[in-house]
This record gives sequence, C-alpha cells and structure tokens, in this order.
Amino acid sequence: MDCYTHLEDYIKSLYVTIGITKSSQLDMKIIASKLKLKLFFLPLESFYANGVICIDSRLSAEEQWQQFGHELCHALWHSGNQFGIPPYFREYQEWKANNFAYHFCVPTFMLNGMKLNVEYYKAIYQIQKAFNVDENFAKKRLDYYNSKTSCIVW
Repeated sequence: MDCYTHLEDYIKSLYVTIGITKSSQLDMKIIASKLKLKLFFLPLESFYANGVICIDSRLSAEEQWQQFGHELCHALWHSGNQFGIPPYFREYQEWKANNFAYHFCVPTFMLNGMKLNVEYYKAIYQIQKAFNVDENFAKKRLDYYNSKTSCIVW
C-alpha cells in the first residue's frame, strides 16, 4: 500500500493530469507549456512573475531543473509580489518552494516505481541520472524518502 502526503498527492495528480507518469517524460519546457506558463532562460537569477518563469541560463541543466521546481511552486501556490510581504512570510514561502522542488523534481510516485540500489551512494547516483538532479539534491531527496514513516491505518 502506498501512502502519500498531501504534497505528494498534489504532485502526482498534477503530473498525471498533464500526462506525465515516467521520469523520462520530465521536461520543463513541456510542463510549462501544458500548465500555460511562459518559460525563459536568461543570464539572471531565476524568478516567477505574472505567468512567466525565468530560469538562470548560467546554471547547469540539473540546477535549472531544480530551480524550475522551486519557481513552479511560486507560480502554482503564491501570488503577488514577495517584496511587499514581511520577511518571515517570504522565508516561509521560500521554504515551501524548496520543499516543493524536492518532491516535484523527484516525485515519490516515480521513486516508488524504481528499484533503488541498497547501497546508499549508488541509490543517489540512480536518482541523479533518472531525474536529472545534482548529487546534493538527490542525496537530500533520498534522505526525505527514506525517513518517511509508514502509513498508519486506523
């Protein structure tokens, strides 16, 4: 039995709704298009504003994908301009966007479908290759995945 958090359910539903069910289908240009968002790659810090996601073109492909996950959270869940909000709320939104990115870029339902190597660093490498993320990102995501407690059925 698979047990998902609300975030994992949301991400699975989002992907399934736009026809993405395998890691080989993860493409930020296609995802942005299906979500009716404009996507640009420019040599400046990544951001989201008014239906446009801009990704820093100076980053590696892995970092761009990770930034896309972060900025997509802002596009889907946050509205308005962050500059006018209290710093603690901006920090909260950034924390949420970072957490979203880990789950969006390496979705739990896709991880569940993989046979991960029992050797920790080999499993990290598998995640890196399957989901086009960097080593630190893959390590943190694997740690999240492994620390998840089993479902409690009442």
